[in-house]
Amino acid sequence: MSQTIIKRAALFVTFVLIWALLAAAVAHSATRNVVNFSGFAPGSIVVKTGERHLYFVIDSKRALRFPVGVGRPGMAWTGQARVEGKYIAPAWEPPEDIRRDHPNLPELIPGGDRNNPMGDAALTLRGGEYAIHGTNNPASIGGFVSYGCIRMHNRDIRELYRMVDIGTPVFVEE
Repeated sequence: MSQTIIKRAALFVTFVLIWALLAAAVAHSATRNVVNFSGFAPGSIVVKTGERHLYFVIDSKRALRFPVGVGRPGMAWTGQARVEGKYIAPAWEPPEDIRRDHPNLPELIPGGDRNNPMGDAALTLRGGEYAIHGTNNPASIGGFVSYGCIRMHNRDIRELYRMVDIGTPVFVEE
């Protein structure tokens, strides 16, 4: 009798875990969607920091919308830029303001290192001062978390990386 109860309990737990994993996989895969969007030329990137979303404009009426992490209060920026560089697994050299706040950081974190905050890819802007990049901290997406860079889930930056070229216009708004 007790073995039957244990078998049933194990079967129930297995069933619940499978459903939970499936639900998590579906939720995790749905980070971007197509939305109504106008006012910018197709192929443009538009970041709305207050919404914490990045839009890649598909046509005159639609855009792909991605969740992002944006600059902390006092560190966010607005304006126009262009994609100046495209990098896969970029190395990261912490800028002076970050090194000042985190003096124990190494001078360089190699690309692909699990401690590298740039994630899988980066699109650099404004002479490398800012970037749209992946992250080693996916929980930060959706927050006001950076020193001005735009953070994306790694799968999202890989997708955006494939869609844009050097010179792609970028608009950052509140």
